[in-house]
Amino acid sequence: MEQGISSSYEDSNFNNNNNSGNTTNLSINFTKKQKNLLLLAAAVSSGTGLAVELLLGNLASYLMGNQALAYGIAVGGFLAAMGLGSYLSRFVSVNTQGRKLQKELLHSFICVELAIAPLTAILPLALFALFVAEGGLIWQGLFVVTIILGTLAGLEVPLLARMLELSDGMREAIAGVLALDYLGGLFGSLAFPLLLLPWLSMFPTAFVLGSLPAFMVFAIALSFPNMRRWGYVGLILGVVLLISAPISIPFGNKLENNLYNAPIIKRVQSTYQRIVLTRQGKDVRLFLDGDLQFSTLDEYRYHEALVHPAMSAVTQPKKVLILGAGDGMAIREVLKWQGVERVVLIELDPDIVKLASRYPQLVQVNNNSLTDPRVQVINADAFVSAPKLADTFDVIIADFPDPDQERLAKLYSEGFYRRLASRLSENGVLVTQASSSFFAPKVISCITATVESAGFKVHPYVVDVPSFGPWGFVLASHQDIDTEKLKLAVPTKYLTDSLLQHLFDLPKDIEIGNTEINRLTHPIIVRYQMQFKSLTY
Repeated sequence: MEQGISSSYEDSNFNNNNNSGNTTNLSINFTKKQKNLLLLAAAVSSGTGLAVELLLGNLASYLMGNQALAYGIAVGGFLAAMGLGSYLSRFVSVNTQGRKLQKELLHSFICVELAIAPLTAILPLALFALFVAEGGLIWQGLFVVTIILGTLAGLEVPLLARMLELSDGMREAIAGVLALDYLGGLFGSLAFPLLLLPWLSMFPTAFVLGSLPAFMVFAIALSFPNMRRWGYVGLILGVVLLISAPISIPFGNKLENNLYNAPIIKRVQSTYQRIVLTRQGKDVRLFLDGDLQFSTLDEYRYHEALVHPAMSAVTQPKKVLILGAGDGMAIREVLKWQGVERVVLIELDPDIVKLASRYPQLVQVNNNSLTDPRVQVINADAFVSAPKLADTFDVIIADFPDPDQERLAKLYSEGFYRRLASRLSENGVLVTQASSSFFAPKVISCITATVESAGFKVHPYVVDVPSFGPWGFVLASHQDIDTEKLKLAVPTKYLTDSLLQHLFDLPKDIEIGNTEINRLTHPIIVRYQMQFKSLTY
């Protein structure tokens, strides 16, 4: 065993408060540098821990789609496990005091950090591998991972507080450690979505986060001479994890390839979602967070059905607002109408627009529509930005991803449709996609009821898209629409005048009604949509 922590400690720093021969209570003074490093360790520990919570929630949400449950397990489980770790810290160094106590606490803290470092890097990748091998065990795997990492993280703050208490007393120690702990948490919660995830992607982020505790051990050991051998371990481990970060990319990509039926030709981790393009012969497919958005073999069926019924219902549509649909396919169909003077596209994710306007396979399919001078692209949240637009529009087209997460449910809410109503001209028409009418009949029913509750006259309809199956849409307007008189005025590959008019003849097994209205305060549509995912995934 090493004798003492630092040669800078003097015997005068110790006060014997017990003359009976029992174990003494000793007070130890840290140097300013040592104290600052321990407080910095509190910030690093908290920031890393919170970033890991978000990473695990993001990963599980990407794999399973249930955002609320994913973050509930990741964050809630992590916090509960931290409580367990805090409780277990009481059993560390219970029969020692003074210099020996301080040394044992510091040694325990270093061991915890050296355990957290590789586990933070490796466990998210292991969780992904578990999903690829046994998808049904992902929730159990997520729970186990959060318990392991959370318990270790829960040991950190109590150990640091007990060390600093020996020098500063309980009040100062707790105040200092918790202040830096909360500050570090803020930094971690912002750094993950704004910097780490979009710039590094999922698994390199895990390795970078794992390197931080290791490097923290090295920094601390430099100020505590008798701990320097552990510092070298931390340095080596941190360097290994950093070097491994780029290596994790091809390994993660190989695992991700198993989630798709065709080779992946492009991957982008944006601030908002995982974007994947696959290609099998002439079939190029776009996936957002694992959900299919289109296949180039039959996307024209979907986009013609999305756009042309609404455009046909308006006399000379000139101004069109498109929400979502950053791939440019809907814009391609809108621009077929010669009277169109202005198209405003509001797309949250700029990386989707970049991909659709630059990637050759997509540019070819969307006819380079995003570069048309009549098109204005606004990268913003449609929920916030669309109702604030100054113009009113003849046609509003909402082409959002399926509402399988709470953050998407608001885009199908009664409140949102009421706000959109003010942006629709008196004789204008609104249309929204409404998920699978066969696998998720309650979704199209819910959207129909919700749009109607916002004051619109509604006309649900269905079209068959081979890569999707029967797919639902809802047409809405302030005025009555005679769907039997709709006529096409543009060339199409799928729709005909006769087919256009009969889209609104719903099959007998699609029942509109008996569903709740989707509201901001009660996003029931997520439950309806998840019934679809549980059937098909």
